[in-house]
Amino acid sequence: MSAEANSPKPPRTRRTRRTATDRVRAALADLHGHRGQVLNHTEKAWASITFAGTRHSLAILFAGADAVDAGEQFVADLPDHEFAIPGQLVADAGVIEVEHRMTPAPRLVVQCELLLLEES
Repeated sequence: MSAEANSPKPPRTRRTRRTATDRVRAALADLHGHRGQVLNHTEKAWASITFAGTRHSLAILFAGADAVDAGEQFVADLPDHEFAIPGQLVADAGVIEVEHRMTPAPRLVVQCELLLLEES
């Protein structure tokens, strides 16, 4: 018998499966340069005669001058951004509301929605 056959095998690591929700959050974080913090994220099933998917509604906080700049760019880029989420097609992405405050410190809260359709 070889020495390799007698050596212990490394323990298996359990892989956590990323959900569509995880992928949406990661894609949005990449878009805003990881400068925002998700305050709220809801997901609702959505279907039509020909498509099925989910509608995601998020509130994202950008706190501080640099983060607010990133948030403003996020607001400008979101509607036309081409997402790459495996197994999903982003049919619609838009900004619903923006709350901008300068005092006591700069902050921006962006409400956005995305409609994801399952790719068949």
